[in-house]
Amino acid sequence: MNNNRKINSLFKYMDNVKLAPLLLIFVEVAKRESFTAAAQKLGLSKSAISQQIKRLEQATGQQLLIRNTRGLALTAVGKSLLARSELLSQQLSLTLTELSSAKAQPSGSFKVCIPPFFEKDFVVPALRQLCLEFPQLTPEIVVSGNWLDLIEHNLDAAIFGGHIKDSNYRALSIGKVSEIFCASRRYNKAQGPLSKIENLPEQKFIATAWQHDELQLFDNNLKNKHLVTVKHSAKVNTLVAALECVLNDMGIALLPEFLVQSHLVDGSIERVLPKLRGRAWHFYFLHKYEGEKPIHITRFYELFSYYFTKANT
Repeated sequence: MNNNRKINSLFKYMDNVKLAPLLLIFVEVAKRESFTAAAQKLGLSKSAISQQIKRLEQATGQQLLIRNTRGLALTAVGKSLLARSELLSQQLSLTLTELSSAKAQPSGSFKVCIPPFFEKDFVVPALRQLCLEFPQLTPEIVVSGNWLDLIEHNLDAAIFGGHIKDSNYRALSIGKVSEIFCASRRYNKAQGPLSKIENLPEQKFIATAWQHDELQLFDNNLKNKHLVTVKHSAKVNTLVAALECVLNDMGIALLPEFLVQSHLVDGSIERVLPKLRGRAWHFYFLHKYEGEKPIHITRFYELFSYYFTKANT
C-alpha cells in the first residue's frame, strides 16, 4: 500500500513537471493577449502555441482563454492561473540569468525604506520571496512617510510616492494608487446616505496631512476634475490614524483603495460617493546604481511591482 502511494506521488510529480513548459507558454500568451505575439516572443509557430494552450486546458480541465473576433481574454480561472504562474516565469528567468552570469550570491544587509502601511500586502511578501531566492540576504525595513536620502541613510532602495525631489538616483515606475471616499456602516446609517457631491461639505470629514480644505476629485477614470471645499472635523498625519477614525464612526475620509479593501469586503466600511475618487498618487522604486543593478535589486523591484499590481487590480 505504501509503495502504491509512492508510485502515485511520483506519477503526479512527473505530470506537474510536464505541465511546467505549458505554464510558461500560457504566461506569454496571457500577458500579450495574443497567440501571434507570444509565438514571435518564443520563436514558435502560432499553431504550436495554440496546441500547447489546448493541452494545458485539457490537462487542467478548465477553459483558460476566451477566443473571439477581437482577440483573447482571460477567464476567471485563467486570471488566477496567471497570477500564480507569472512568478514561476520570473524565477526561471532569474535562475538562468544567474547561471549564465556566474555571479556570486548576494549577501549581507538589504535596507529598504517604504511608506507607512505598505508592509503587509506589498513589502513583506516581496521580501519573503526575495530571501527564499537569496538566503544570504538580511533584510532591513525602514518605514517613513518622509523623503530619506539613500546615501545619507545607507539605503539600498526606497519606495516613494508623489513628487520626487531632483537627485541623481534612478526612479523606476511602480504604479498609481487613488483614493476613495469611505465611512463606517454605523456612520452612514446615523447620517443617512450621501448621494450628491454638493452635500459633502455638510459631512464630518477626516483629513490627512496632505489633504487641504479644497479637495481635487475625479471620476473613476481619473478624469473630469472637480474642486470641492470641505470643513475638517478631524485631522491626522498617518493613514493608520485616519483608518481608525473611520472605523470608530468619526466621519468620512479619502483613503487609498488598497488600504480599505478588506474592510469593504467584511462590510465594516462602505464606499461613499462611488462615482468619485481622489487624486492618484504615483509610486516609484528608487535606487542609486548608475549602471547595471545588482541582481537582488532588480528582483526586489520585480517582486514589489507584482504584489503592488495584484493589490490594486
